[in-house]
Amino acid sequence: MDHLKHLDDLERRAELGGGDDRLRRQHEAGKLTARERIDLLFDPGTFQEVDKLVTHRCLDFGMDESVIPGDGVVAGCGRVDGRTVYAFAQDFTVFGGSLSETNAAKIVKIMDQALRMGAPVVGLNDSGGARIQEGVLSLAGYADIFLRNTLASGVIPQISAIMGPCAGGAVYSPAITDFNIMVEGTSYMFVTGPDVIRTVTHEEVTKEELGGARTHNETSGVAHFSVPDDRECLRLIRDLLAYLPSNNVDEPPRRESSDRVDREDETLDALVPEAPNQPYDMLDLVHSVADDGEFLEVHRHFAKNLIVGFGRLGGRPVGIVANQPAHLAGTLDIDASVKGARFVRFCDAFNIPLVTFEDVPGFLPGTRQEYGGIIRQGAKLLFAYAEATVPKLTVITRKAYGGAYCVMSSKHIRTDVNFAWPTAEIAVMGPEGAVNILYRREIDAAADPVALRAERVAEFREKFANPYVAASRGFIDEVIHPRQTRAKLIAALATLQTKRDRNPPKKHGNIPL
Repeated sequence: MDHLKHLDDLERRAELGGGDDRLRRQHEAGKLTARERIDLLFDPGTFQEVDKLVTHRCLDFGMDESVIPGDGVVAGCGRVDGRTVYAFAQDFTVFGGSLSETNAAKIVKIMDQALRMGAPVVGLNDSGGARIQEGVLSLAGYADIFLRNTLASGVIPQISAIMGPCAGGAVYSPAITDFNIMVEGTSYMFVTGPDVIRTVTHEEVTKEELGGARTHNETSGVAHFSVPDDRECLRLIRDLLAYLPSNNVDEPPRRESSDRVDREDETLDALVPEAPNQPYDMLDLVHSVADDGEFLEVHRHFAKNLIVGFGRLGGRPVGIVANQPAHLAGTLDIDASVKGARFVRFCDAFNIPLVTFEDVPGFLPGTRQEYGGIIRQGAKLLFAYAEATVPKLTVITRKAYGGAYCVMSSKHIRTDVNFAWPTAEIAVMGPEGAVNILYRREIDAAADPVALRAERVAEFREKFANPYVAASRGFIDEVIHPRQTRAKLIAALATLQTKRDRNPPKKHGNIPL
């Protein structure tokens, strides 16, 4: 009986973490505890914890008097919607969630298990950083985790939730994972904090301004989602996992839907405005074609001129990439190119078909873009689309000009099915710009240059600013009525279920990073 009592006592101490007072402070800070987060992430009663009784090995700086079972991280596996998922949750109530040698070993163990079992891994980050008392041992623990993140990349989905502090070297693990979710008001990420910045550069900045959820969702693009609280964060992780396969060999999970596959939407026939420069919201099209109008947008606050995210077509998950004419006219700039490239490569790694909705007048001009490397950055998106071997479908709704036409999943980079609406304009450049180059001398010498320019623009638009020249060359498979878009995409996707394509044998490509 004494043995059983001792075991019960150890387990109770592990579940209390840093004790009642620190658990209370965690709640007062607007945060759930590590175990509460685990309970909300997994299906009830399915979580199996590992290394619950592990303790640190540091005997210096009085640490031998502070030994807490579990050592500041809860780790194990369970089920999310019936599928196996591995996770770790850092416990801020135990030494501020700091990473120790044994703490890191627990994380590494479940990451290794996730990789062997072909299951996603979720990291719930809430840590003050490396445990200073352990010196290089804690740094080695970070490096061990980084290695696993890298080896698992493209093999199993990796999701990071930033639910408290994440600073210094700790930020590089979430940076390698596939998706980062940040909680507003309680989470932050940065390599060097405000105090160091103040000392070195004399800049005054708060933690929130430097590395809060808004900063990393809107400005840096480090984070992919921003949520108001812990509960919403864990619900979002469950929603995200529902679109993803367990690994790079499995197919994405399908879901039954009552939404008819042949449903038509007449409002799409009037979606594109008559005026070529008038904006419209591409999200109207995305929601219209997706099953039940559901779309999980990724990077919603970053590079808004490009939309990326997950939807379903006929119950099958797809990755959607779309130019957004309502922001920067849908042009491709540095941020949009990187955002799109990362998403396309994720979908390709995990067998998720790609659907592209195109309305792009070109790459954003300007010295800031050129000096920032738009050539190299734009090439990332081109590289990503060209190397992708998953089923690829494209719908051109309006403008498809210049190099941006080539980049946005054109037929020439192995896209399987390319549709165009009758409003599509496929050309080297817009009619106005083309006329200014082709007919400059004639217009300058004309008695009425304004009238002649208008006439030449109308001629060019009629001859080239339409999808039929491209269709006659086989670059467009079919010109479709906008209302038919959903049915056409689902039918094309069904024919591509058995697609098998591959790249030349190589260790890996050299994407222009």
